[in-house]
Amino acid sequence: MKNIRLTIDKITGNSFLVLTLLSTVTVVLIGVGLYYKSLPILQNSSLSSLLLSAEWKPFKSSFGFLAYIAGTLWVTAIAIIIALPISLLTAIYLSEYAHVKVKKVLLPPIDLLSGIPPVIYGVWGVLVIVPFVQEKLAIHFVEFSSGYSTLAGGIVLAIMIIPLIISILLEVFNTVPDGLREASLSVGATQWETIKHVVLKKSLPGILAAVVLAVSRAFGETIAVLMVCGNISEIPHSIFDPCYPLPALIANNYGEMLSVPMYESALMLAAFILFVIIFLFNTISRIILYRLEGRMN
Repeated sequence: MKNIRLTIDKITGNSFLVLTLLSTVTVVLIGVGLYYKSLPILQNSSLSSLLLSAEWKPFKSSFGFLAYIAGTLWVTAIAIIIALPISLLTAIYLSEYAHVKVKKVLLPPIDLLSGIPPVIYGVWGVLVIVPFVQEKLAIHFVEFSSGYSTLAGGIVLAIMIIPLIISILLEVFNTVPDGLREASLSVGATQWETIKHVVLKKSLPGILAAVVLAVSRAFGETIAVLMVCGNISEIPHSIFDPCYPLPALIANNYGEMLSVPMYESALMLAAFILFVIIFLFNTISRIILYRLEGRMN
């Protein structure tokens, strides 16, 4: 009987190992597949000219990705700048201050926001955010803006990732032992001082992990952003200028004009660039996370 249990345990462990390796291999295969599909345009043009040029003229075989990369970074940065403070303060309130009855009222709507399809956010952005940017904000800073802008894309994206960040932060704050809170309060610290010096300090790696996941989600979001960002292939010089993120480029154009030489390869290169950006960002963030955990331990 003991041998049977040990055999089952070994089989289970090996099965989990296979599944883990399969997940890793899948990521590698995706990267290799995108790179292989990108080879024709990489062989036709230098990587530096593709990345540093903003000229996108497919019929002239001119494919410059700088405007799309800039649009992606602009929208993602705006979304994180808006979403992180709101999410952090909301999570602190729900975790440390809110009564149980208040949590029961507020948590279901937050969870509901996570399940709303992106296209709904896009429609809401067109009906609410775009007119708000055009009529209420842009008139104070620029001569004209259609409202379809980098800022509109960032706001819609921020609303989309706020529930994700709040959910993760609540789980992170719940892992902080109550004994640490009680010890801080017992030596005369106020509740806010306890949150600032104990809860937030202990939760720093988890907060960083939440930001990493949110940024990864923001980088890849497509439908909602392309509906409000303007989709003009130019480098945005202000948040009221339109932009054209990489995911929107792929979603809008794949399947069309593939008869144009190098066009499909260019779109696959756009997907590969997005893949590399997310991979590098997650790798760097993991390194920072491990160092923070090492210092705190």
